[in-house]
Amino acid sequence: MTRAAVWTGSGIEIRKMELPDLAAGETLVRVRLATVCGSDLHTISGRRPAPCPSILGHEAVGEVVVAGAGVAARAGDRIVWAVTVACGQCARCRTGFTAKCEFVRKFGHEPFDGDWPLSGAYAEYVVLPPNTTIARVPDTLTDAVAAPAACATATVMATLDAAETITGRVLIYGAGMLGITAAAACAEAGAQVYIDDVDPVRLELARKFGATPDNGAQVDLVFDFSGSACAITGALDRLDIGGTLVLAGSVAPGPHIGIDPENVVRRWQTITGVHNYEPHHLTRAVDFLHRTRATYPWSSVVAPPVELDELASQFTATPPGTLRMSCRP
Repeated sequence: MTRAAVWTGSGIEIRKMELPDLAAGETLVRVRLATVCGSDLHTISGRRPAPCPSILGHEAVGEVVVAGAGVAARAGDRIVWAVTVACGQCARCRTGFTAKCEFVRKFGHEPFDGDWPLSGAYAEYVVLPPNTTIARVPDTLTDAVAAPAACATATVMATLDAAETITGRVLIYGAGMLGITAAAACAEAGAQVYIDDVDPVRLELARKFGATPDNGAQVDLVFDFSGSACAITGALDRLDIGGTLVLAGSVAPGPHIGIDPENVVRRWQTITGVHNYEPHHLTRAVDFLHRTRATYPWSSVVAPPVELDELASQFTATPPGTLRMSCRP
């Protein structure tokens, strides 16, 4: 048997269910710790549509109980796993866009009454389908530090690839988990990093991750993790010649914004978007957290975990200085 926190559309219900018989290639994982991502909050608040009922949660660390055939892990290994599971055969997968697979399935985004009920991390156990990308967690990383690798950190790795070159002056909109992770990554790459956020506490926190408050000057690269139409419009005016704007925070419906195509052309600017990430970004995320574990205070931004029965209390505003709430199923 296993217990799971099921999102009903109006609240969280703790339900018991039998562990399913594993199909060929499936892996059973005991969830050690799951963090509360912004997309989960969007679902709870009604900003993002999601199957209902469902088990939410996709940023997590777990311990392998039964490893499926061909899985690069053994029972007892501590792992993180990618948000998406791709078919590997469709046109998008064949061209390298597995994150946008035509038949993509996503952890924490599947119906509880479907053929994959244990898809979310807010449960004692989760089932990993065949082709799930996993990465082993080194002993040097605690569960709290490693869990965001599965979404926030790996997504940032994808935005770095979209930017191509991380040098010069970088501006980041949004000092949440994505923003401070991007700040740390850009600072490590040698860039001068500026950050902007409406929360002064988060702005101060970002200093510990290599960023300073925005000074209004021209920049070479902008990352938007805020999803704010106002911030995005302002970003275009801030880009210098040859500048790049990477959008990753616009994951919920919002107002349309206008751009001046002539300005983009004459200033050789690039605008690109990132949603989800590719398998190698998960490995890079774990490596990055391991490499910077003594440089940046990753554990300080994740709140101590609560029990599964208290999960509903984690879908409220985070305390000042905290970027992720967490649960230990």
